Amino acid sequence: MPQKEPADMTDHGDDELSSRTGSPDEEGRVPEERSLLHQSLAVRELIDTEVSYLHVLQLCASDIRSHLQQLPQGDLDVLFSNIDDIIKVNSKLLHDLQETAAREEEQVQLIGNLFLEFQEELEQVYKVYCASYEQALLLVEAYRMEPRLQREIQDTIEAVLPQAGSSGLSFLLVIPLQRITKYPLLLQKILENTLPDASAYPVLQRATSALQDVVTNINEYKRRKEVASKYTKVEHLSLRERLARINMHTLSKKTTRLGQLLKQEAGLIPKTEDKEFDDLEESFHWVSLCVTELKNNVAAYLDNLEAFLRFRPQEYDLDIPGGPVVQYCYLARDLQLQAFPEFKQRLEALVWQPLCSLAKALAGPQNLIKKRLDKLLDFERVEEKLLEVGSMTYEEEAARHMYEALNSLLVAELPQFKQLAMRWLGQILCTFVTLQRDLAKQVLQRAEGSLAQLPHHHISDPAFRKLVEDALGQTSHQLHAFQENFEKVLPPPTTQPLLPGAEHQVQALLSRYGPGKLYQVTSNISGSGTLDLTLPRGHVVALLQDKDTKGNSSRWLVDTGGHRGYVPAGKLELYHVVPREEELRGQARPHRDSQRQTPEPTLASVPSVLAVTQVVAVYPFVARSSHEVSLQAGQQVTVLEAQDKKGNPEWSLVEVNGQRGYVPSSFLARAPGPALWGWSLPS
Repeated sequence: MPQKEPADMTDHGDDELSSRTGSPDEEGRVPEERSLLHQSLAVRELIDTEVSYLHVLQLCASDIRSHLQQLPQGDLDVLFSNIDDIIKVNSKLLHDLQETAAREEEQVQLIGNLFLEFQEELEQVYKVYCASYEQALLLVEAYRMEPRLQREIQDTIEAVLPQAGSSGLSFLLVIPLQRITKYPLLLQKILENTLPDASAYPVLQRATSALQDVVTNINEYKRRKEVASKYTKVEHLSLRERLARINMHTLSKKTTRLGQLLKQEAGLIPKTEDKEFDDLEESFHWVSLCVTELKNNVAAYLDNLEAFLRFRPQEYDLDIPGGPVVQYCYLARDLQLQAFPEFKQRLEALVWQPLCSLAKALAGPQNLIKKRLDKLLDFERVEEKLLEVGSMTYEEEAARHMYEALNSLLVAELPQFKQLAMRWLGQILCTFVTLQRDLAKQVLQRAEGSLAQLPHHHISDPAFRKLVEDALGQTSHQLHAFQENFEKVLPPPTTQPLLPGAEHQVQALLSRYGPGKLYQVTSNISGSGTLDLTLPRGHVVALLQDKDTKGNSSRWLVDTGGHRGYVPAGKLELYHVVPREEELRGQARPHRDSQRQTPEPTLASVPSVLAVTQVVAVYPFVARSSHEVSLQAGQQVTVLEAQDKKGNPEWSLVEVNGQRGYVPSSFLARAPGPALWGWSLPS
């Protein structure tokens, strides 16, 4: 092994030096030669152990990692972390170290300069590995709970690296940590065997100090990462779980923080100002807000797209045999079944899911910023006590260090995270625009064949726009005219059912005031004033005056048949008097031209109208629009449709004297043929 050479060389050099005798000059050179010899051995140890270390790393990266494919890829990424980057940096370092051997007189100074040059690279790669080391150890512990998997891993490692022994993965994982902490010791050993007046001495001093700083910075970075991993977890706890975590210690901390915050807001104590962090927090807040807004907009876009895909006009029968409509149906069906669903699928995979992942990634830093505010309150309280008392407890010192770690971590990494989030957000937006462009191109390509068969495909774009504007204008006028005609048509009369036992009251009001003065209550009325009435829905009243004594037309004076008072005009509608069945029978009874008795006609309800085409009008009806026709009692009517266009059976489409229109179905009744029953019109 290479490690044995330094020991052999040391023993041999000591024996050689101890056997020497000579003049005082030779005796003065003995310590110097001894130092140079030990210096040379220390340099050899540095280079030889670097060769051995790099060999182990390469075995881990190639043979061992490739033979552990039974583990998930995520586990392999944690276990071996950035080992490839470490191999790359240490390979360059070893190459340069070996080249220093060609310049033996300047080798020590070159080694010092070399480590100063590699200081930053070593810190960058090793701090990433050290930060993931704790998580890798958790995986190792998890594997030990599965004996079969643990045995497979152990066999693989022992076959490639026998010196790992029973430690297995633990032995491999700790090697990079041991190496980075050993660099300052190796340089210190070279420095101790270098004469203070040598030109390489100050360079070696700076290199040793630099590598010690690297180890310190890595430890600090590892501690910050542990703090970050502790507070970036966003837990969704129920109220019961939150209450279970409350104890006297947490209550004391929260009460102290609240008191500190209240004193700051009241101006009793100064508030710590950190403009650098405030600017970082504000810029990060805007990035987070942009991500949230974009996520909401994309969600609404997907909902609208889903609603658009549910609407399929091409599947409806438009009663148009051919022409452009057929081409449109073919094109719309093609887009509906292929182009748009494919676009929706790509949009969800390439825009929506990355956007959700980005929003989830922002939750960790947001939680750290909130925790920093709590730790800042603790830090300010400790600083205030330190000024007053001059000392602090171990717990207070830990709280002070916790804030400093959180603050330095956010100040160092929040700009990088914001820049990465902005780049991620920009890529999502570019992807969204690209998908829209691809959809438009795909629709145009699919529409080319259909457009060539349309009657206006040869028209230029300006002429086609003019044609469309004219057609839309004409259609707009037609719709406006139809709207005006539609608004002129009054709704069919509605009658609320009478209250039980109210027929006598209605007849009394009808005989006293006439049908034009009768109104029916459409909803329950609760009187609040002295002269206000309380009436139930369906009650019939007679109008006495359409305003109150102050001229307010929204309150009408009515007569209920026993009481008089005011009711809201908006809760009254004109009551349509329906003749009683006896009166209808009397009107429908034919005059007797002889002493011979004739049977009475059979009156039918609305459903009976549906089964016949020839009926008679029981009541007179006056048309109110061009869609209706007028009737006279006893007039023969031909029913064309026993309902209106909306399927409402209360109106029937009839033909009377060559005119067609709608009449109330309740005004019609079925009657037997005149030859059989001797039906005659009333005089």
